This record gives sequence, C-alpha cells and structure tokens, in this order.
Amino acid sequence: MLMWIWAGGCILFLLAMGAIADRLALRRDIEFHPEEGIKNATDAEQIYVENYLNETKNTNNNIPL
Repeated sequence: MLMWIWAGGCILFLLAMGAIADRLALRRDIEFHPEEGIKNATDAEQIYVENYLNETKNTNNNIPL
C-alpha cells in the first residue's frame, strides 16, 4: 500500500510541475516549437540526431534474449 501512495505522489508531483511550467509559459508568452530547435543545430548534429532516430526506429523491440 505504501508503494502505491509513493508512486501516486510521484505522478502527482510531475503533473503539478508540468502545470506550473505551462502557466509560466502562458504568462510570459513563451511558445515551444520542437521543429525550431533543430534549425539552430550544426549539420553534424542534425545528421547525428537523424541517424540516431532512424537506428532507434529500426531496432525497436529487437531485444536479444
């Protein structure tokens, strides 16, 4: 029972932190665009991220037993 209370507390804490971050972003007119972040990366960083994402997509759920 104690573990469920602890896990529930952690989940509620994370949700509360997200709500606080959203409120602050709304008050300060901060907009988050994930596509904008990659535009400031170098060519090498873009290639690395794209290669990593492609490799993750290809090897998803291929865990050797």
